[in-house]
Amino acid sequence: MEFRNIDEQIIQKYREDETLMIRLFVQWCANNQLEPHALYKKAYPEQIENAALQEVIEADDGFDDLHIDNETMLDVLQLFGNEDLVFVVADEIEKLQKK
Repeated sequence: MEFRNIDEQIIQKYREDETLMIRLFVQWCANNQLEPHALYKKAYPEQIENAALQEVIEADDGFDDLHIDNETMLDVLQLFGNEDLVFVVADEIEKLQKK
């Protein structure tokens, strides 16, 4: 019984961390006047809709004053294994730097 509780805690912690990663991605997009759904769709065209992404956007927890630098965003995405999204974000960073 105790092991199940530990497993549930680990799963819950991962979900919380994943939600934070999504919140940071959404805020990074907002900081750079980019559409998070469009970037996500570009990275994962086979997925219909990301419910967690939509929930974070709808929640709008007021991260407005938080600036996420480009390297941090790339590191966070890599930490969660979002390699396809890393490539899309890196491409957008390159475009932003050329402006």
